[in-house]
Amino acid sequence: MNTTTKGRIHSWDLSTGVDGPGTRFVLFFSGCPLRCLYCANPDTWHMRDGREATADEVMAEIEKYRPFITTAGGGVTLTGGEPLLQSAFAAAVLRRCKEAGLHTALDTSGFLGARATDELLADVDLVLLDIKSFDVNTYRKLTGGELSPTLNFATRLDRLGVPMWIRYVLVPGWTDAPDPIDGLAHFVGGLPAVQRVDILPFHKLGAAKYDSLGIPFPLKDAPRPSAELIERVREQFRAQGLAAH
Repeated sequence: MNTTTKGRIHSWDLSTGVDGPGTRFVLFFSGCPLRCLYCANPDTWHMRDGREATADEVMAEIEKYRPFITTAGGGVTLTGGEPLLQSAFAAAVLRRCKEAGLHTALDTSGFLGARATDELLADVDLVLLDIKSFDVNTYRKLTGGELSPTLNFATRLDRLGVPMWIRYVLVPGWTDAPDPIDGLAHFVGGLPAVQRVDILPFHKLGAAKYDSLGIPFPLKDAPRPSAELIERVREQFRAQGLAAH
């Protein structure tokens, strides 16, 4: 693996409990092929908005925080943007992380799952797979993309035995219809590699970024989901034997 492979990154951060197990070094890649209406990181959409870095440079930064991420059972999470838009760079970083004995997680929509080689996935300990909707038309309206590549990627990950946490953003009026949720629960319930499902309540924490970029936030008037709605959706997944949080 060429560790001088260059990519474009937006930023990095440390997080606990939301980007995989333990304390994580979270690396935000620049560039994304989707335009999710609820996206909290519009500042990561374009490759030009990132800065160039090599896998060696990224690892040098990660090593500074090794004591924090290893003592807490954590590791490194690649997110974005969409890491698989820069699959060669993602593969180089993942390889270096595994050589360093670090737990790795890949946060992806799965839309570009075909770009992930088996070799890349062999260096991934966990995939955080964002499935935006199980209704084809809603998925297209919500993201601008197609659903089938994500479902194909989920099936492939299961076949390869790569552990998955499914992430589902709950947006009232968009992703709360019971029938598609039942369909998704049935689909992921049939994949043994799925360890849990995280229901992520829609929020507007990224609204200020839209203002600073001078672009409208499409869901600025959408309500946040109620506690009752969140629990109903969790129960739909639990009915398929899944751990839903």
